[in-house]
Amino acid sequence: MRLPRIETLPLVDHHCHGLVRRELDRADFERAMTEADHPAPVGTSFFDSQLGLALRRWCAPVLDLAPHAQPDDYLARRAELGPDEVATRMLRAAGIEELCVDTGFAPERLTGAADLAGAAGARAHDVVRLEPLAEQVALDIVTGQVGVAHFPDLVRSRLAARTGRDEPTAGRAKRPADQARKAAGPGGVDVVGVKSVAAYRVGLDLPSERPTDRAVIASVRGWVSQLRAGAPIRLADPVLHSFLIWTGADLGLPVQIHTGFGDTDLHLARANPLLLTDLLRELVPTGAPVLLLHCYPYHREAGYLAQVFPHVYVDVGLATHNLGRGSATVLAETLELAPFGKMLFSTDAFALAELYLLGAELFRRGLGAFLAAGVEADDWTAQDAARIAVMIGAGNARRVYGLAEPAAAAEAPPTPSPAGKPRAAKPRAAPKATTPKATTAKATTAKATASKTTASKAASKPAKATARQPSAPAQEAPSAATKPAATKRGAARSRKRVPGPISLIKEPRGKEHHGSPKPPRSRTHGTASHPKTGDTG
Repeated sequence: MRLPRIETLPLVDHHCHGLVRRELDRADFERAMTEADHPAPVGTSFFDSQLGLALRRWCAPVLDLAPHAQPDDYLARRAELGPDEVATRMLRAAGIEELCVDTGFAPERLTGAADLAGAAGARAHDVVRLEPLAEQVALDIVTGQVGVAHFPDLVRSRLAARTGRDEPTAGRAKRPADQARKAAGPGGVDVVGVKSVAAYRVGLDLPSERPTDRAVIASVRGWVSQLRAGAPIRLADPVLHSFLIWTGADLGLPVQIHTGFGDTDLHLARANPLLLTDLLRELVPTGAPVLLLHCYPYHREAGYLAQVFPHVYVDVGLATHNLGRGSATVLAETLELAPFGKMLFSTDAFALAELYLLGAELFRRGLGAFLAAGVEADDWTAQDAARIAVMIGAGNARRVYGLAEPAAAAEAPPTPSPAGKPRAAKPRAAPKATTPKATTAKATTAKATASKTTASKAASKPAKATARQPSAPAQEAPSAATKPAATKRGAARSRKRVPGPISLIKEPRGKEHHGSPKPPRSRTHGTASHPKTGDTG
């Protein structure tokens, strides 16, 4: 059984990255496909994987090739079209309406949020990565611009300024409803959340209680000493990672946390989201949503956390394209415990536009198979399936991030008159009689005589026991005084639009800003030859 509405389901990608615009040879392309930071061993290819086979099946037709085109033919066609054309084709084919873009990793070599929005024909928003912001403050300390004791306040104020939020007072969290979101990203792209990559740096066994400023400053002193001794500017301190998460939550911002598998500089055992349990419990009073990204192979554990904590949400973004057709199983396993209102869609696409298309296509197929099986088994109705698909595909993300609902399709307004106002329909007059006047006079005299005869007969008959029900009085024609008012009301009604379908999920509205930002340059851990070295998240 297939659910056609899910096959074309509009999506909100709540976590993704920019794209590489330069030409890639086969070695670079294959390395960008996966989380590996090395080429495939001699005699093998990353195309011989679930991801590689899915790419050849679903991406080749978008480049005017037959499905399952050979890798060399695919890459030759890709080079012929150029990276910008490929990006536009893939993003448009993905059918993504809105993107929340993490621009914190290697932004000088990747497209920004506004560039992605233009290629996709969609709206885009920024997600601020927390670690680079703290690393910049540490660099200012090392260069003598500020003192160590200023670190906590500077991080708070800079994050508030970067996200367009007011700083909380006395440790009270700013809820999303407390203030309107402001445009704060490069090029006017608004910021909708923050992200932590603590899993890459120290693992997820972080201090659960809010770190005091004294504890934060003590950790910064040790970090700055290492930096002055020549260590790379790379935050890796559990206290400071916890402090950053609390700082984002205090602003009422959705906090994304990488969990599960990733690049080779991550220790997978330390990326189990269950390690966050105590921290998640402490964060409940802030009201800030916490979004566990990717989660695989701990997706069932993440589903449990999403069920038991009111502010926890999950996705399986990075796993979707990496697992190919196997991603349907992972999605179904996540939904064993995760409530449907707590699951979001993401691609975690990075560097290659193909990963946007694969993430969207495989997600729709997997979710469609899961929901169709339930309909066929009579576990839920087709209407339930359609509603759940909308929730997971877009509705949950709109609610969590405060994104505006797309404009509902409305009935076309009436054709305007030359003056620009809609014409009110005029009542049609009854047809006039064409009987000559003389004939009319005779008919009137005969009618009067007949009426008198009928009245005299009726008077001679006894009255009936049951009287007839009185007929409805004839409706009077509107007077000249009432006609203009009626016409105005009719015109007002003609200007009203038929309301669109009522959403079953109430989502707050937000702002969307577009522009062409110039991504800021920052220190990264990637290399020019390999765009995916480092903690992409």
